[in-house]
Amino acid sequence: MPVFEAKDIYKKFDKTEVLKGVSFSIEEGEVLSIIGSSGSGKTTLLRCVNFLETPDLGQFYLRGNLLFDASDKKGISEKEIRQKRLHFGMVFQSFNLFPQYTAFDNICLAPMLLAKSRPDYKKNKAIIKDEIEHNAESLLKKVGLSDKMDNYPCQLSGGQQQRVAIARALALKPEILCFDEPTSALDPEITVEVLAVMKELAAEKMTMLVVTHEMGFAREVSDKVIFMDDGVIAESGTAEEIFGNPQTKRLREFLSVMK
Repeated sequence: MPVFEAKDIYKKFDKTEVLKGVSFSIEEGEVLSIIGSSGSGKTTLLRCVNFLETPDLGQFYLRGNLLFDASDKKGISEKEIRQKRLHFGMVFQSFNLFPQYTAFDNICLAPMLLAKSRPDYKKNKAIIKDEIEHNAESLLKKVGLSDKMDNYPCQLSGGQQQRVAIARALALKPEILCFDEPTSALDPEITVEVLAVMKELAAEKMTMLVVTHEMGFAREVSDKVIFMDDGVIAESGTAEEIFGNPQTKRLREFLSVMK
């Protein structure tokens, strides 16, 4: 059974159709990369998965259970959206760290806010706080930034900021970690740092959904690859199938440009 499944997802903005019936699934521990030209619908699809956008039509399933159905006319409250979003960690192009907080505090902030809703928070506040802080320290070590925990974002390089952003996304223990072109704002030499962390997570069997223009990463690390074109999945398969034997002219053209 897939850990996550999207069925017939449609999304339009005003009269512009951006997603036109997109369906895919991802298994536990897989890396699924989404590639395609700018404007093909990649980021919109990822934002729908993470409930930053609401699909107009379609369903999402998590471990076989219905997570979202656009045909449900009752709608979905902000509280429900926040709860559903916890299943997905999100790493953005532009880091989105809070500039007034240190790297350590950026990682602790969301878990602490979430912990305050726990019925046992007041009774076990000190224990919960220690657990969250210990986890933040472990995550900073994991991304190679133990020595930067007291630094503010302005004191970090772009690659360091993105690694903090990855640690922050992991802090809530998501079932799927989503990346939206995580290296697009970085210089090539710094890109290597971020990709190394992502490759390590892949080796640890973290389930990952990655929108990327890094064809090397998609080819070497992905279990499956989706090629999007004009709001639909034009081709999908293993990395070997997509890169070794592309079936469509559009994919061949795209790969030739990305070399």
